[in-house]
Amino acid sequence: METISIFDIFKIGVGPSSSHTLGPWKAALHFSKTLSNIKFNKVQIHLYGSLSKTGVGHATDIALQLGLLGYLPETIDTSEIATHLTNVKNTSQLQINDLAITFEPNADIIFENYALPHHPNTLTFIAYLNKQQVTKTTYYSIGGGFIEKEGESKQELDTNVKLKFPINKAADLTKYIENTGLPIHEIVYENELCFNSSKIIEEKIHNIYNTMLQCVYNGCNKGGILPGGLNVKRRAYEISTQLLNGQSLPNVKEWMNAIKKTKADFTAINKWVSCFALAVNEENAAMGRVVTSPTNGAAGVIPAVLLHYVLFATKQLSETNVFEAIKKFLLTAGEIGCLFKKGATISAAVGGCQAEIGVSSAMAAAGLTEVLGGSPGQVLMAAEIAMEHHLGLTCDPIKGLVQIPCIERNAMGANKAITAANLAIMSKPENAVVNLDAVIKSMWDTAQDMSHKYKETAEGGLAINISVGLSEC
Repeated sequence: METISIFDIFKIGVGPSSSHTLGPWKAALHFSKTLSNIKFNKVQIHLYGSLSKTGVGHATDIALQLGLLGYLPETIDTSEIATHLTNVKNTSQLQINDLAITFEPNADIIFENYALPHHPNTLTFIAYLNKQQVTKTTYYSIGGGFIEKEGESKQELDTNVKLKFPINKAADLTKYIENTGLPIHEIVYENELCFNSSKIIEEKIHNIYNTMLQCVYNGCNKGGILPGGLNVKRRAYEISTQLLNGQSLPNVKEWMNAIKKTKADFTAINKWVSCFALAVNEENAAMGRVVTSPTNGAAGVIPAVLLHYVLFATKQLSETNVFEAIKKFLLTAGEIGCLFKKGATISAAVGGCQAEIGVSSAMAAAGLTEVLGGSPGQVLMAAEIAMEHHLGLTCDPIKGLVQIPCIERNAMGANKAITAANLAIMSKPENAVVNLDAVIKSMWDTAQDMSHKYKETAEGGLAINISVGLSEC
């Protein structure tokens, strides 16, 4: 099993897809580094399987160009992306490692009409010198922004780290809890100290939370139509404006304070949670900056549930205590994501949307249960409940875009997570028939049985039954 940090699950990047945008972007960055000591004057990229079928809708071609240009998804100015692409198109040139080569995106990014056997998200880079191939590298984008290089058994993770509490299954986590008496978030924190110092861990938590928060704020304060041709209208802005009675707040802090002063009954909170989730995934669809949680397509669930806690359940807590709660939430949620990645998949191209929205809902349910004071058994129970009711969820994006039904699914996943947490807290885990390990295995079994049509290919379900061009109603 891999040695995974929660910061491998929570990655800061650019939308719309972790497997189709972030993964290829990282592969392009990696390939460009391998060219540093090679003479070449041409590069071509071949896309296969799901990457080919829905790559345009997921901005795969854009990500490849930005990666070869050397821009990092964590730091690129997203407002400048269009300018970078226009420069490549107008000059027919791409600068790789300070070398300008001729590059025609429409000709040199090749969408093959078949899949390769190892993985549905496969891409191959080939470098030439005067029409002679000088190097060729194949990568697999395996979900959540993780990539593998063909011929290498290890992923791009720090597998040399020896964890204090090696965890491959929920049963392992339970054993450590029983032996030490520590809560889940402290077990996870001890493991994270094997990767980073406490100072770096806190900095990473701050960065992740602030990125999530800024993404929600941006989405709630930006109207208009999403790109891609489906004419999907942004809704988070209108919902936020209505709930705030038309107020326009200039920054995140004032916006959050205004929300805390609004009516906080069940219906209002439900609307806010849905609004937060929509906001993130509308930003994601527009190539905004998001945090994979565990993927881009499911990036709205955890921020929505976390803000549900921060805004509506912590009014009496100090700023320091709020941050401690956020840390507990993300440590716990991140470990649940690690369990699903190890025991099943977090790639919709492999497992359908159950692997994205389902996993994110399970992560959020566990994190919320932890900060609400649930026992370790109740935390794992909440994760199980959330996934149990996403089993079999297909990935059938219309026109291959991460918009319909993806954006709304984040709102549904967030609200299911809250329900799962509340059910778990009111239940006795020892009476549960289904445990988390069983539901992870069931998700993997379901993924293997699922038709390829429902694995991010846009060849089944809504993708073929809804006329392209209609806006979502």
